[in-house]
Amino acid sequence: MPKLKVNGANIHYEISGEGSETIVFAHGLLWSGKMFAAQVAALHDRYRCITFDFRGQGQSEVTAVGYDQDSLAEDAWGVIKSLDAAPCHFVGLSMGGFVGMRLAIRYPELLKSLILLETSADPEPKENLGRYRMLNFIARWFGIRPVAGRIMPIMFGQTFLHDPARAAERELWKQRLIENDRIGITRAVVGTIEREGVYEQISRITTPTLILVGDEDVATVPEKSRRIQAQISGSKLVMIPKAGHSSSIEEATAVNQAILTFLNQLKP
Repeated sequence: MPKLKVNGANIHYEISGEGSETIVFAHGLLWSGKMFAAQVAALHDRYRCITFDFRGQGQSEVTAVGYDQDSLAEDAWGVIKSLDAAPCHFVGLSMGGFVGMRLAIRYPELLKSLILLETSADPEPKENLGRYRMLNFIARWFGIRPVAGRIMPIMFGQTFLHDPARAAERELWKQRLIENDRIGITRAVVGTIEREGVYEQISRITTPTLILVGDEDVATVPEKSRRIQAQISGSKLVMIPKAGHSSSIEEATAVNQAILTFLNQLKP
């Protein structure tokens, strides 16, 4: 289990492939780098693929502080620099997208391209805060199991949740959700839902940018992606049918195809 000491935290990472260009994958809240397994499998024969777990999640260290999005961006900066990955293609889903936009604004020299999935440049909508804080309170004191049934419809679209053929897959991801460290994950939730927006800054992004969003995403609705696309000059927006907030899992083939098409278009 390789780890890096970055910005005061031991960060778990994995590397697959030995391509001349590197893709760094940054996962969404409540998950880990495992949510990009299908993308790594599709891309590692052409690219060096790096996944890592944000602090407090997956196999990374649970720290006392450092869960705000600016600190997580510094963590990602440290991973990219320590693993000699720059300039890289950066793929960020949800929270990973919050981090990716901050990197593109502040450290454009680190990125060859930016791929954003199921994310937002805005603060968390006020109407979500009460519900998310209550779920987080329960998870903090009783663990995630009591609220897993309420979290799954936020994380996944209705197509995935009701497909009989994917029952075992749903159970796998529900179990991974429950296995989160309750202290680390609840600190990560606070850092995410109390984030500041970067909408007024993203027009400064000049990195080639692809934006993907599932048409069933209720956590960061498609309008959030349209707002990003309108602000980043030259960016491309692709809607993923039948996908919710975890499109890299739910509709992996469509996501892989969109990423490959975009990366191929960048080649001279």
